[in-house]
Amino acid sequence: MSTRTAERPTVAEPVPVAVAPPARRRQDGRVAALFLAPGMAGFVVFIVVPLVGSLVISLFDWPLFGTPEFVGVANYVRMFSADPSFFTVLGNTVLFAVVYTVLNLLVALAMALWLSSGVATSGFFRVVFFLPVITPMIANALVWRLMLTDDGLVNGVLAGFGIDGPNWLADGNWAMASVIAMSVWQSFGYNVIVLGAGIAAIPKEIVEAARVDGAGAWRRLRTIVVPMISPSLFFASIMTMIGAFQVFVQPQVLTAGGPGEATNTMVLHLYRNGFSFDMLGYASALAWVLFVIVMLITALQFVGQRRWVNYDQ
Repeated sequence: MSTRTAERPTVAEPVPVAVAPPARRRQDGRVAALFLAPGMAGFVVFIVVPLVGSLVISLFDWPLFGTPEFVGVANYVRMFSADPSFFTVLGNTVLFAVVYTVLNLLVALAMALWLSSGVATSGFFRVVFFLPVITPMIANALVWRLMLTDDGLVNGVLAGFGIDGPNWLADGNWAMASVIAMSVWQSFGYNVIVLGAGIAAIPKEIVEAARVDGAGAWRRLRTIVVPMISPSLFFASIMTMIGAFQVFVQPQVLTAGGPGEATNTMVLHLYRNGFSFDMLGYASALAWVLFVIVMLITALQFVGQRRWVNYDQ
């Protein structure tokens, strides 16, 4: 009678992890600190110091020329109780940010989907869409101001169809819409690149399988494309919203904040208080309130992204 000897399974020996000696780690740390020093110095000098300085200035009655006087939180109290323009300006800024962000993302997504559909000249159109992004904004705004005057190009084209166009920049009903239209045209090309990269990363097999199963274009967009590019959409929405709250050049050049207060925004308002009305302390307080608003909205977006952003691809 023969017996078999049971073979014991071999267990892989753990691979030892090399640990650098303390002296080597300290040397590596010094080298890393040396490479990081220029960037950190620039961050401290150009970001941290101005932030702390503006917070200190916001607690003073600080004229552009003259002796500052400490007033504590009086500038913040004045903002919410004695500035007749503050809530109008804040409302204009929120309106601009919401409408501009939504339109920007919709136009950018539509163009990115179109370019990813196999257009022969997609590279050419990507360049065309991106050109306004790298063109100086003030130059674009000046061109749009000429186009939107009462006798400008836009009304000239409308007149050819028998339509009497308004004075876009002087009419309170159309001024903000004109600023938003110019801003979307200026910047949507950046999001076309971002969203286009997200669409290009979607595996073609998934889209083809959905098409074979009978899913139409709208259903594929809603159930496959948008969920799979949600990280790109999240990034684009965050950056677009932050930029929207800092809008300045467009209303300054196109309408100078008018007519009345129709297109006045937070950054334009604080600029005027600081450099036209000689109230740097109050302007700094406005800047800090805007900073807090942007931080809160960004934090809410990060909290909300857990429900709709899908990082699994």
